[in-house]
Amino acid sequence: MINYRGNKLSVENKYVLKIAKNNQTPFYLYSAKAIKDNFEQFCRVFKKINPLICFSVKSNSNPKILRILKGLGAGADVVSGGELLKVLNAGISPKKIVFSGVGKSTDELKMAIKRKILLINAESYSEIALINKLSKSSKRKTSIGLRLNPDIDAKTLGKISTGRAVDKFGLSRKKLIEVCKNLKEFKHIELNSLSVHIGSQILSDIPFKKTLKVIEEIIRKTKTHFKFIDLGGGFGISYSSKEKRIKLNNYSNLVNKFKKKYNCNIIFEPGRAIIGNTGILVSKIQYIKNSISKSFVIIDAGMNDFMRPALYGAYHSIVPLIKSKSQSMKNLEFVGPICETSCKFSSYKKYYKIKEEDYVAILDVGAYGSVLSSNYNTKPLPAEILIDKNHVKIIRKRQSLSEIIKN
Repeated sequence: MINYRGNKLSVENKYVLKIAKNNQTPFYLYSAKAIKDNFEQFCRVFKKINPLICFSVKSNSNPKILRILKGLGAGADVVSGGELLKVLNAGISPKKIVFSGVGKSTDELKMAIKRKILLINAESYSEIALINKLSKSSKRKTSIGLRLNPDIDAKTLGKISTGRAVDKFGLSRKKLIEVCKNLKEFKHIELNSLSVHIGSQILSDIPFKKTLKVIEEIIRKTKTHFKFIDLGGGFGISYSSKEKRIKLNNYSNLVNKFKKKYNCNIIFEPGRAIIGNTGILVSKIQYIKNSISKSFVIIDAGMNDFMRPALYGAYHSIVPLIKSKSQSMKNLEFVGPICETSCKFSSYKKYYKIKEEDYVAILDVGAYGSVLSSNYNTKPLPAEILIDKNHVKIIRKRQSLSEIIKN
């Protein structure tokens, strides 16, 4: 869906350069078809299991995109009250919503309890006690899951690892077993799920296989039948030619056997795997500044628009909207305008011939792109544009400076 037609970058057969000349840069540009194709492919891989697929809203919370996913049958994995309200407004059923996160506030829990969502995934004994107290005040029972920290290193970036003992998420095996044995004291809690999420951008199925073994251990030791096993997300995509996209067929077979053995329903929470490669960030080259060892290509997109490289050291390819025949330029570093040394993107030893006022696209920014954008340096939030069935639609207007200043 996002490829070159001749030497021109296109999204769903629309030339990106034409869109760039009609909209102020930087802006996010998504392919609706790519989103649908990714979701349907994920469903096909896990078809035998028939899981509830709860899209990870923290990866991209644009309402239009949420409505597309709702139309495909997706549920939602939310981590804040704001995300919960967004998915409800998008029409996603409360019975397809799970609420995760280590620090849910009292107000957020009240909101989730009132809406009778499928699961609140509790991450501490104190949180369980608070859910019970709030549910008692509301004179109802609340469906919860317990989030397990399996102490498994998913071998991903340290800042997006969530399943090691040193990470803040979930209950240790010992603590979770203890909680299961003492849940009878909570009269307004209904334990329906065991939940686990070990990190993001995972490119091997080995950590997932290890996690299944730990879950089996928990089930044996607690003698608990869980209606749902929430296996989280974290499935990686290829950000460069060096990264191979995770192969999920073997994992699907293992989960299918697990499901039959324990007579449970499976929940997955993919985000990046659905949305990651469906979007680009289009930017204009402001200046090309030569230094002793390299040339800085200064674009109008900054770390305020796209945070991942500065926050995680994440790599994203940058391509020109019009590709020249040869890579004649050497030692380029793409950087942004923000007054921070960390406002930089990718470096290249060889690159296509480009000049000031040309346009480029940062690839694979559909996940953790727009949601992490900010007004740092008093910069406006970028627009988001969707190509859907040959139509180019603005799904979030570019913020104006007057909107920022009046606040």
